[in-house]
Amino acid sequence: MSVGRKTKGLLRRAIVPALAIIVIGNFAGYAVAGDNGLLAWGGYHRDHEERRAELDELKAERDRLQHRSALLNPRNADPDMAEELVRKDLGLVREDEIIVPLD
Repeated sequence: MSVGRKTKGLLRRAIVPALAIIVIGNFAGYAVAGDNGLLAWGGYHRDHEERRAELDELKAERDRLQHRSALLNPRNADPDMAEELVRKDLGLVREDEIIVPLD
């Protein structure tokens, strides 16, 4: 019985440190290989670069649209731009123009 008692005592004393090691190992594993871990760092950097490129494209599109809207200012509209929009939207053609279909 003395051997069984020593074994039970040893197991009781070993359970708490073993659980602590398991919990610490779990946190360490997630710190390295988790969604926000060290291995995901490169993915975040790559995503950041992709987003920056997308932002640059959107800024260029915004600038183009701002320029186009400035040309359509009702107080000082660009006649060529207004004519282009009217022709495109209404399908108007002058009598002296020839239409060449591209299809």
